[in-house]
This record gives sequence, structure tokens and C-alpha cells, in this order.
Amino acid sequence: MNTIVFHKTAFGVLSLTAVAVLGGGMPAVAENLDTIGTQQLTQVSETEVQANTQAVSNSAHETVSSIVIPTPGTVETSSAALAPQNSQSTSQTAAPNVAQADIGIGTTTRGGSSYIGVAANIGLSGGDSALGDGNFMIISKIGFTRAFSVRPSAVLGDNTVFLIPVSYDFSFQQLGDPLSEALPIAPYVGAGAAIKTGGDSQVSLLLSGGVDVPLNSQFTANAAVNAAFFDETDIGLSIGVGYNFGGFGI
Repeated sequence: MNTIVFHKTAFGVLSLTAVAVLGGGMPAVAENLDTIGTQQLTQVSETEVQANTQAVSNSAHETVSSIVIPTPGTVETSSAALAPQNSQSTSQTAAPNVAQADIGIGTTTRGGSSYIGVAANIGLSGGDSALGDGNFMIISKIGFTRAFSVRPSAVLGDNTVFLIPVSYDFSFQQLGDPLSEALPIAPYVGAGAAIKTGGDSQVSLLLSGGVDVPLNSQFTANAAVNAAFFDETDIGLSIGVGYNFGGFGI
């Protein structure tokens, strides 16, 4: 019986001792686990920071490497110096083409279309040439800018005269009763050369002035006074009509 009691007592003491030992060791184990976890997290954070720092450094290095600074005397600086000169030369080359676009043979002036036609000449003064007599005429107007045209014509007869004036064409003006439909007219003035043929051929100054009256899209009426200064001044009045035509650029 005593032996049984002793064994029970001994078993109880051992049990209490084991519980006490296990109870005292748990906080230490927990503390060790916490320490290990903190160290691992610290190592992971430091690794990520180092990786991010390395990535930023590589990106900055690539950006700096992509910036090319031209060195004086190299191809890059030479090309940059030549670029503005090329642009300037291109502009200078294009300028004459723009200016030429406003010139055309037979173009419509601000005084109307170009034309070719016939007219009757009435001699007003002189008689040294066909211009001073009553004769048949061939007339024309050939525009080459908006304001200027050449109006070659010929007075046929004894001592035929060729008239070559360059005229300044004014804009259309309205003529007529304000209460009725206005008549558009386009006056012009000009000067040039008069060439008399025949036995006493001469070249002299020619002064010319007149008006063009558009009849429709196909025909234009014309009235003009021409004065040629030969040995004596010949003056003629012409009245005619011309057939309109379009021009072509040069």
C-alpha cells in the first residue's frame, strides 16, 4: 500500500514538474519565432529596396545615354548649320514660280476677256496713212496680267498701218440711267508703236484709248481712238466687235 502511494506521489510531482517546465519554455519559443519572422521580413524589404534602386539607376542611365550632344566639327553640327540655308534657298527658288503664276497669254483682265475681231476705221485727221482714212480693221486684245494687255491691230488700205499699243485696263464701270439697267464698260489707255508700210514706211509713237463693252460671254464691243505721229499726225476712230477667247499660262 505504501509503495502504491509513493508511486502516485512521485508521478504527481513529475507531472507538475513537466507542466512547469513546458509552461516556462513556451514564451521563449514564441519569442524566438517572432524574432526569426522579423529578421526574414527585414531581409525581404532590404532586397526589394535594392532591386528598385537598381532599376531606377538603370533607367536614368538609359535616359542619359539616349541624349546625344553634337560635337563641334562633326556631321551632326555641319548638317544643323546647313539646314536653315537649304530652307532659305528653297523659299527663294519657289518665289519666282509664284510670281509667274499671275502672268498668262490671253488671260482675262479686270476689263474683260481677250478677243479678236473686226472693226471699221473712220479717219479723223491726217491722211498720210490708212489710219487717217476710212478703212477696214482687224482688232484684238491679248491680256497678260490683270491690269495690262497688248492690243495689236491693223488698218488695211493704202499704206497699211500696224498698231501695237500696250494698254492699262481699268475695272468695269457702270454707265446709264440709274433707274434702268446699267451698261458695264471697261475703259483703257495705252501707248506703243505705229508701223506704216508702203513707199514711205515709218515707225512712230502711237497713243491709244477706248472702251470695251461686254455683250455676252462670247462677244465684246470696242470703240477706240488711235493717234500715230508720222510726218503728219494721223488720227482714226475705230468701232468694232471681237470674239472672246480664253488664255493659257506661261
